[in-house]
Amino acid sequence: MITESLSVRVAGKHQAARDVVSLELVDPDGGLLPEFSPGAHIDVHLPGGYIRQYSLLNDCLQRSRFLIGVLREPRSRGGSAAVHDLVQVGDLLRISAPRNRFPLVAAERSLLFAGGIGITPLLCMARRLQATGAAFELHYSCRSRDRAAFLDEILDSALAGHARAHFDDEPDTALDARAVLAAADARTHVYVCGPSGYIDFVRDQARDAGVDEARVHFERFALDEDQCPAAPAEGDTAFQVQLASTGEVFDIPADETITSALDRQGVFIPVSCEEGICGTCLTGVRAGIPDHRDSYLTEAEHAANDQFTPCCSRARTPLLVLDL
Repeated sequence: MITESLSVRVAGKHQAARDVVSLELVDPDGGLLPEFSPGAHIDVHLPGGYIRQYSLLNDCLQRSRFLIGVLREPRSRGGSAAVHDLVQVGDLLRISAPRNRFPLVAAERSLLFAGGIGITPLLCMARRLQATGAAFELHYSCRSRDRAAFLDEILDSALAGHARAHFDDEPDTALDARAVLAAADARTHVYVCGPSGYIDFVRDQARDAGVDEARVHFERFALDEDQCPAAPAEGDTAFQVQLASTGEVFDIPADETITSALDRQGVFIPVSCEEGICGTCLTGVRAGIPDHRDSYLTEAEHAANDQFTPCCSRARTPLLVLDL
């Protein structure tokens, strides 16, 4: 659940690549923004009531501003279109404090694989690794150069000696992920972010190269259609949820999500992705057993059954008591 937010002013809006804009967010009073670590993201409240997560791409020691990059999604449900079409320089937005589910681990060597807009958290990581003198490689894959956001910023900076760009329409730049990963020893950690298919490809290549899965870290921005959680799905049944704070009990129909059913009955839980990947709706569970259908929580967190994502998950027991 979002428990803290702050106001920021849009100080800059720039075209970073084809279908990608960057926003520069600053404190309206000129103060410092909260600290963050490489891989962190913020929740951004957008016109139209949308809440979306965007990774911070600037140097994590630079607290005078936050920089984010936003891809216009062809199948946008409103969030990316709002950024591209409605948000203007000078606007005030509400954002959450930075959160990090994709942290940079101290290691002797790091391999960073970015697919498309997945460059945003990895660019922040690369900046920190370069500043600390750590050994790393950044591999940035895009369909074409005109779609590669922040490419000049990477290749015309101190990062250039660590970075390799790969484009689908330039065969001579093709990424040989297997060869790169085969050179990874036990002191190397691997990070990958981008489209779901790209993430799965790099993870498969790492597995085939013998890289321990514990050293492969990834963050998804969206799920492919065949990976989206089935909520509700054929065979689902109705159940009830109870609010721990008031004792009120609400019916959840078999064909409706928990967040939708509660919102219809006057109980609002913030949602964003509605696919169980962002954690915006994360809610504590006091009693009962959730039917976890997200890809946000770890297996250990699923097993604990003390929190869940009500945007897509359901219940295995007739009643769930929620920490609301």
